[in-house]
Amino acid sequence: MLAALLVMTFSSLSNNLHAEPITTAPQRSLDYQRDIKPILENKCMACHGCYDAPCQLKLTSADGVERGASAQQVYDATRLDDAEPTRLGIDASSTEAWREMDFFSVLHAADEGKVQRLDGSLLYRMIELGQNNPLPANAVLPEDIKIGTAHAFSCPTIDDFKGYAKDNPHGGMPYAVTGLSEQEFATLSRWIGEGANTAPQAWQPSDAEKASIDRWESFFNQSGAREQLVSRYLFEHLFVAHLHFPTISGSSFYELVRSSTPPGLPVRPLRTVRPNDDPGERFYYRLRPLRETLVEKTHITYGLDDLRMRRWQQLFFQNDWAVATPPGYDYAERSNPFLTFTAIPAKARYQFMLDSAEYFVRTFIRGPVCRGQVATDVIRDQFWAVFEDPEQEAYVNDAIYRSITTPLLGLPGQDSDLSALGSEWLEYSSKRNQYLQLRHDYYAERKPGGADISEIWDGDGYNQDALLSIFRHHDSASVRRGLWGQVPDTIWVMDYPLLERTYYELVVNFNVFGSLSHQAQTRLYFDLIRNGSELNFLRFVPQDTRSALYAQWYQGHAQLKDKIAYTDVNLDVPVAIDYRTADHQDNASIMAQFASQLMTRTAGVSSGPDTLNRCPQGNCLRRELSASEVQIDRALHTFSRETGKTLPVIPLMPEVSFLRVTDGENRWVYSLVHNRSHTNVAFMFGEDTRLQPERDTLTVMRGTLGSYPNFSFDVSLDALPDFITALRAVSSSEGLSQVAEKWGVRRTNPAFWEVMADFRHYVEETDPTQAGLFDINRYQNL
Repeated sequence: MLAALLVMTFSSLSNNLHAEPITTAPQRSLDYQRDIKPILENKCMACHGCYDAPCQLKLTSADGVERGASAQQVYDATRLDDAEPTRLGIDASSTEAWREMDFFSVLHAADEGKVQRLDGSLLYRMIELGQNNPLPANAVLPEDIKIGTAHAFSCPTIDDFKGYAKDNPHGGMPYAVTGLSEQEFATLSRWIGEGANTAPQAWQPSDAEKASIDRWESFFNQSGAREQLVSRYLFEHLFVAHLHFPTISGSSFYELVRSSTPPGLPVRPLRTVRPNDDPGERFYYRLRPLRETLVEKTHITYGLDDLRMRRWQQLFFQNDWAVATPPGYDYAERSNPFLTFTAIPAKARYQFMLDSAEYFVRTFIRGPVCRGQVATDVIRDQFWAVFEDPEQEAYVNDAIYRSITTPLLGLPGQDSDLSALGSEWLEYSSKRNQYLQLRHDYYAERKPGGADISEIWDGDGYNQDALLSIFRHHDSASVRRGLWGQVPDTIWVMDYPLLERTYYELVVNFNVFGSLSHQAQTRLYFDLIRNGSELNFLRFVPQDTRSALYAQWYQGHAQLKDKIAYTDVNLDVPVAIDYRTADHQDNASIMAQFASQLMTRTAGVSSGPDTLNRCPQGNCLRRELSASEVQIDRALHTFSRETGKTLPVIPLMPEVSFLRVTDGENRWVYSLVHNRSHTNVAFMFGEDTRLQPERDTLTVMRGTLGSYPNFSFDVSLDALPDFITALRAVSSSEGLSQVAEKWGVRRTNPAFWEVMADFRHYVEETDPTQAGLFDINRYQNL
């Protein structure tokens, strides 16, 4: 009855609006934030929320809706020159300015601002096309419907729409997924018919929040030479953060920007491409509220409170140091942060990064760039990262060693000229290899008996950021505190130069709008960073195991690259850690023994044993689990001892699958993470030729992992044994499709949006500070 009434109501409205152009706006019955934003949030932002949103149509804020779309793609690996940046809230300050940058309206026809026929709105035409051509419920998408990020997007204007609709009958919105309800369609249509007015998200800070803003802006804008240098260092490390005040209930999130206006006036951010570009004018550090829907991919949080303030005062201002000459913003200073910030005690800089190691690793592993294959194809699908103890790390503790090595730590990528690619690469890779030889010689002389486990940072007994697990999901990646999954093939040991260089190479100096040369240099140098982290780890294993471990990491053509681009594995210094195995060529045994030593060393900050993935006897259940959770864990634990060779379904699984298990009003959420094995990850191209599916593994994680679920399953607790049995029996893509038919939540499933929303609700319930919308641009068609 309600549906029929809504259809009748909309039909009357639609017929009236199509009949004649309206020259006077009707009464506005809908509020954008109250009535329209929830629809866009539930059905649209999952695809239109990041840099790789189709046609740059970013719907997470009213500004993005008003800006509209562009045929120019942000991600273009073939461009020879840097593209003009198109960052919302920075690169244009009005709708008119965006039109000059070739963005076109999706709300109105060419004569913007006047209420017109619905046919003049591209948004209306798109949702109408989707409404008129629904997909069969829970069906596999036809082959002619292209999904994923690899295909080219069609970005028609309203003038092109007729041809677009004829060629793409299933090209309406929401695209390739369960569509709008009749009520949602009617609401959006009425809103468009009434003029499609938008309104920014309200920002109403409490008195306590205002006081915190004033306090932190005062801190960042102190006038002393030391204070200004520290503020610059902090800004360059926090510019991608979503800052918040954890001790203030309901705190908004903020971004730290350089503004041409002082505190007390509206923020006007500088339009520099990078945070270390020359500002060109006087500026002030300001906190600008994020007035948009948060997207999980870019939601990388950092808290500001009294404890943080005291810690920064202790780190940066307790010691007596001075700034001889304030650094500028020329090429050398942008490419080598160790030179730029040499006046700030190196140990303070390293400890600052260690304090929030998860945040920093998230910034360059998880990104804010939305599509990171330029970086992620240089890392393995699952590995652990640990850090050198700041009390023993060479660079921060030895001034002479630091002065010798600092000139060798510069980073490529600032020059976007394609002709400079070869020369820049040779210069910086040569310096990097010189540095590694100096580092090896220094450590060998300091500790001729070899490395011991005390050189690994234990988090000072309280900081859980000391242990991190990284999972790659093709062109994105995730970070989780703790040691999760099976013991990996490789572990990164990061010292201060590696941690800082990785951050500057992939975050500060990376330009998502950069040229082919810039992106290639970034990718090639990150390859050296990974190699350096692995070489650091080899210090902690017996001499006669290093060659075998390294050979496993660099198989095939990587052996040739090893001779050309990398330094030799050092075999002349022993290790001061006891390894019991008689067979030192057993790589798995060596890795397991180091993992055991690591877990003992860091027991004070461990998140506990990974009972789902590392429990050989299957009897490691946690005491706090309910009877239902015990049942679920036992069922899922069966994957922990398997590989692609023993369980053929593993290589067929999507990169990340979310699993919801329900029992009445109760539900539990897990992630099934497919870890692909490679002969090596040393090359930019040809990844498919380097896969080793027989060695693939599946990691089971509680909760959600990743910003881009590739598929999801919805299983009742009673049916879980049948689901696990069916999944384990799969040996082909057709078999996996049959499992998806029964338990999968396909893009066309009527419950698709409800299930996706529930995954977000789960994060809001368990870790609300980290909650954001999941992106479905990579959701597969099983």
